[in-house]
Amino acid sequence: MNTATAQYPAQPTYHAERPGFFARSEAWLDERGKGAWIAAMVLGFIFVWPVGLALLAYMIWSKRMFNKSCNSMTRSRAHSLRSAMKSSGNSTFDAYKEDTLRRLEEEQTNFENFLERLREAKDKAEFDQFMNERARKTDDSDDAAA
Repeated sequence: MNTATAQYPAQPTYHAERPGFFARSEAWLDERGKGAWIAAMVLGFIFVWPVGLALLAYMIWSKRMFNKSCNSMTRSRAHSLRSAMKSSGNSTFDAYKEDTLRRLEEEQTNFENFLERLREAKDKAEFDQFMNERARKTDDSDDAAA
């Protein structure tokens, strides 16, 4: 046994400090979306009105009030992307994973294109129906006037 390691204890490792109450609360509300923020604000107004007012001010200041959703979706997608791109150390598996992800992205693109064509066809059918009804009403009003 090495005497140097026996004489000196291991240096303590310092871990990142656990986030505070407000940071944990913010993360918890972000995970649940805008509805949770609004519910917290309403409850704040009901029980302690300054808390509700502070939450409203914070939501406006942080632009949570006007976003489609909170940052949780963006964060989870970024985390998924990082973990998907991380190498496993096995080149065969990494090639398989890359091929599978490429194929899934291609299928997603094809499906989105299909949905777009479907929406366009539905819009065209609705427009054609509108134009036919309009032409029929015009013909009916011309026949009634004559």
